[in-house]
Amino acid sequence: MIAVLLADDHALVRTGFKLMLDAQPDIAVVGEAADGEQAVELSRRLRPDVVLMDLHMPGMDGVRATELITTELPGVRVLALSTFDLDENVVAALRAGADGFLPKDVSPEELIEGVRVVHRGESAVAPRLLTRLIGTFVRTTPPRTAPAELSGLTEREREILLLIARGRSNAEIAAGLAVSPSTVKNHVTSLFAKLGVRDRAQAVIIAYEAALIHPGE
Repeated sequence: MIAVLLADDHALVRTGFKLMLDAQPDIAVVGEAADGEQAVELSRRLRPDVVLMDLHMPGMDGVRATELITTELPGVRVLALSTFDLDENVVAALRAGADGFLPKDVSPEELIEGVRVVHRGESAVAPRLLTRLIGTFVRTTPPRTAPAELSGLTEREREILLLIARGRSNAEIAAGLAVSPSTVKNHVTSLFAKLGVRDRAQAVIIAYEAALIHPGE
């Protein structure tokens, strides 16, 4: 059973999400928070598997709450929600450790699948939406010095990182490089470990911020 915590300042939104999620045989809503501070407190107490985190809340917002939760409770996955597809707060939440992003007008099927995806340890952001988001907002940030961890990547791992940053899925990477999907998965796991990132979102951010790739490439 996937334990879910809902964090949204609108009670009607929480009620709608709860009805959708509780109707699933493998998902249970274990708590509700009306702001970021409550989300952090309930996460500490309930240790949910997934937090559905609205990014725009009064007081402590969802970005700060995400940062605290992912830092203190690495076993808790955060799925960020925003009213806007292109929102600088989404990139901030991904930097803070969110495992995915969905717009708040998402369909019930997409919301349910998003919860299951992040619970599996995967990123619930369509690759091309991820690169569009990051390409839009990271371009306004001056490139930072490439982290030392990049120098530890093999030539193939660096190649795969660039393909991930261009929005390619594992299947597309495997087809393009003429290798098996399992081989790509192993390379991805290795480069994530070397970079010290949790998922594709954080890896893509590093690639953009280190100027390994530029928006539109």
